[in-house]
Amino acid sequence: MVDDNRRGDDERGPGAAYQMFVVMEDLLDKLKLLDYEEEVLAKHNMKPLSRHYFASSAYMPSNPGEQFFMFTIIASWLINAAGRPFEQPQEYDDPNATVSNILSQLRAFGGLVDFPPSKLKAGSGEHVCYVLDRLAEEALKERVFSWRRPNYPTEEMEEESVMEDDAELTLSKVEEEMTVDDYEEENVMDLEALKSRTNQSEARLSSKPDNILESNMDAAEWNLEVERVLPQLKVTIRTDHKDWRIHVDQMHQHKDGIKSSLKETKGYLDKLQEEIGKTLEKVGSREKYINNQLEHLIQDYRSAQSKLSEARECYKQGSGGVTERTRVLAEITEELEKVKQEMEEKGSSMSDGAPVVKIKQSLTKLKQEIVQMDIRIGVVEHTLLQAKLKEKSNMTRDMHATNIPEPAIGAY
Repeated sequence: MVDDNRRGDDERGPGAAYQMFVVMEDLLDKLKLLDYEEEVLAKHNMKPLSRHYFASSAYMPSNPGEQFFMFTIIASWLINAAGRPFEQPQEYDDPNATVSNILSQLRAFGGLVDFPPSKLKAGSGEHVCYVLDRLAEEALKERVFSWRRPNYPTEEMEEESVMEDDAELTLSKVEEEMTVDDYEEENVMDLEALKSRTNQSEARLSSKPDNILESNMDAAEWNLEVERVLPQLKVTIRTDHKDWRIHVDQMHQHKDGIKSSLKETKGYLDKLQEEIGKTLEKVGSREKYINNQLEHLIQDYRSAQSKLSEARECYKQGSGGVTERTRVLAEITEELEKVKQEMEEKGSSMSDGAPVVKIKQSLTKLKQEIVQMDIRIGVVEHTLLQAKLKEKSNMTRDMHATNIPEPAIGAY
């Protein structure tokens, strides 16, 4: 179980940034124990969560909207599984209200909430993993689930196969067998080992004394020593599962098993093949009979289909002519409407007395203008007359002025 104070402890260490991956893996195990595949994923038609779905990282693809919706769905389901009624949030609900409701339920369970609610709106991160993990623990407590120690399988020790031989195995024979095994397994000649072995044999020959060595050991003591050391000289060869000989034996055993199973299975398969063949023959004969019985109907259908295609072609041609005529009719109708409108305007103008009234008004105005013009002409004639009279009076005065009698000269 995860302690509430673990988050504060993780922040002091260098691995705090990766703790949420561990918490997410534990959360996924707890969700599987609570059977979330059937109760959540199958109900909402969702895909199973990955091992690091709610863990945020720059190297992982993220979808905040989808992750937040999945977080609210799982949190509401865990709260209900923990024994508290909680209404499942919808996709278009207010995220702030949804987060505050989830945190209030977490506080009611005794969880520590020392982070702002906005941390949960991202849909991933340490706080999201912590909230879901804490709610999953409460759900497991409600279902009376307890963690037990794992039972590790006991590995059975393989019995050592001891090859006993009455004859003594000399070291040279053991070396030959090891050399043959190495050659069969690797199929490569170790030139360095051969060279060193040749050098050793040459060194032994060079160190051999010239004179023959004679032993002064008693034969009875030699036999006692041989009997004492003989059990320790026996060679024990352990079977290796990676040895190709064991694989060959297993292949032969599997081959024999396949042959024995094939004999029994072949009989069933042959019988099934015969039944399928008979059924296919019945189906073929029945198909021929049905085709013969329905031959005239098929001919009628073909003729009807050809007539239908001809009728469709005629209909297509007729519909094309109708469309053209409809267009011409629309043009003629438009022209007719224009002519009707002009006739209505002319008829209304003929029956209406508005033009006569306009003519009378024009005549009255024209008479008024004529009177005004006559007055102006009279004024102008009067002005001209006065000017002529004045000019005439001036001329008369001038004439009188020039005819003044001269004074008498004799008076001087």
